[in-house]
Amino acid sequence: MSFQRYVALGDSFTEGVGDPDPTRPNGLRGWADRVAEVLSRENPDFGYANLAIRGRKLPAILDEQLEPAIALGPDLVTIYAGANDILRPKVDIDALAERYDDALGRLAATGARLVVFTAFDPGGSAIYRPLRGRFALYNEFVRDSARRVGADLVDFWRMREYRDWRYWDADRMHLGPAGHQRMAIEVLDTLDVPHALEALPLVDAPALTRAEQRRENLDWMRTMAIPWVHRRLTGRSSGDGLDPKRSTLLPID
Repeated sequence: MSFQRYVALGDSFTEGVGDPDPTRPNGLRGWADRVAEVLSRENPDFGYANLAIRGRKLPAILDEQLEPAIALGPDLVTIYAGANDILRPKVDIDALAERYDDALGRLAATGARLVVFTAFDPGGSAIYRPLRGRFALYNEFVRDSARRVGADLVDFWRMREYRDWRYWDADRMHLGPAGHQRMAIEVLDTLDVPHALEALPLVDAPALTRAEQRRENLDWMRTMAIPWVHRRLTGRSSGDGLDPKRSTLLPID
């Protein structure tokens, strides 16, 4: 199937954090760019917009991105939202799911092909594992909504290969290049779009002694985890002041 107008909505997952490319807007590539590159190859009139901004919670994604996305008249929409909300100390998952369901209904009503994602399974992470029940409950709501509106579902939760940390960025929060490439393949396969993308080689980290592991974990706490927690406590976001990387439909260079 051929698409002409692809609009991506979401947070850091869709913006492409963890997949750096200084030649691109916001210095990022990501799975959505990789999907758009494939879709554009046989279509000279193809346009791609990416409205996602890192750190955005679901209400902000819908408030800031839903209407602009619909106004662009897409024939393909992808949306990932909710993970940043689930990671907060308190969250009303029922209210979150209800609002998301309404938004997915509006997107589906445009006639665009709609792709939604469950959140990842944190069961393989000692840090995020205590929130696994929240993620599982939210994902059931997402699956129900996807069925109701006729959306395609990429079930991130069930992609067990992502328990391998080689798919992730050093910050342990975002996909790395191999993870973004794997997700692009999954999206294209879900859409039944022929492509030649192949999995990127996974890079083995050097073996560390226990002392080196402790130092690495402490460094991660100091440089990644503590700043992340501090932003949440102070009501700030890593996306504050950032604009979407592609706010309107543009061709792929």
